[in-house]
Amino acid sequence: MRMSFRRPLVALAGLGSLFAVGAASAQASAYPAKPIQLIAQQPPGSSSDAMTRIWADCAAQELGQPVVVQNRPCANGLLAVSALKGQPADGYTLMSSGMSQMSITPYTYKRQPYDPATDFDGVAVLGTTSLVLTVPAGEGIARLADLQKLAASQPGGLNFGSPGKGSPAQLLTTALLDKLGVAGTHVAFVGEGAGVTALIGRQIQAMTLVGNTAAAQVKAGKLVALAVFDGQRYGLLPDVPTITELLPAAADLARPSWFAIVAKAGTPPQMLARLNAASEQCRSNAQYRQRLDAMNVTLTPSRPEDVRANAARDAAVWRPLIDKLGLANE
Repeated sequence: MRMSFRRPLVALAGLGSLFAVGAASAQASAYPAKPIQLIAQQPPGSSSDAMTRIWADCAAQELGQPVVVQNRPCANGLLAVSALKGQPADGYTLMSSGMSQMSITPYTYKRQPYDPATDFDGVAVLGTTSLVLTVPAGEGIARLADLQKLAASQPGGLNFGSPGKGSPAQLLTTALLDKLGVAGTHVAFVGEGAGVTALIGRQIQAMTLVGNTAAAQVKAGKLVALAVFDGQRYGLLPDVPTITELLPAAADLARPSWFAIVAKAGTPPQMLARLNAASEQCRSNAQYRQRLDAMNVTLTPSRPEDVRANAARDAAVWRPLIDKLGLANE
């Protein structure tokens, strides 16, 4: 009797599997069938938030569904990452992510809070932008050498800010001070905007900012730009030298920041491809290009797999540097 029931049960199991595959395929082909939530890992008003919203506006047009931005700023992206990982891998929750979250932040903890290589699927790398070292105006600091002298003259060295622990701003400034042979004290803020306010108010003495943020404050006479962390000069601040020009020994710090959209690992490839196609279509959208050009963001053609490739490439540089500088802690 047992043998007589086995074949029908096996057949039913096979039909169930085929039904599940067919249902998943139909779901993917109908995607998106409802609004998409896009988690932003920085607060409103930041450059990261602005790029997130520019992509969301354009992607919504291309996808035919609203893309709703939800800000989850805290600990340089850890809250946003946690929110994404807590959702199904169904393509309806995405996250905007910078070079920081994908190749720096997780390695600044001895107990790595997440793994960019296994926790995320890439959607697209949107573009790159330069990072700029700045100081308050009116302090008599016009060159990198002036900042070096100031740091050397103070007990504890230089007080410098960043948008959070594990941000490129923290890592680049720390590494630069190390190469200059001076000390520094890191002050973490919740987002770039809070750090800029503190810098202008002289509560800190230096901060590395996203290029367009720095340019706006420099042109307003509130900040002075000392160096660009890139291999070429920054279009909005053409008179500011690159870090390589100023300090050839710091050529490894000439790395522009990049920005991407990611999904939770396990998202169906058809959905990732649909999202990537929408992102590529946005690169041809005049309004989208104009808005990002105004931020001096260099647009990047991208496939989903490029996100992980970029993360691995940069982590190969940043992880040894984090270990060398002793930036990893509990």
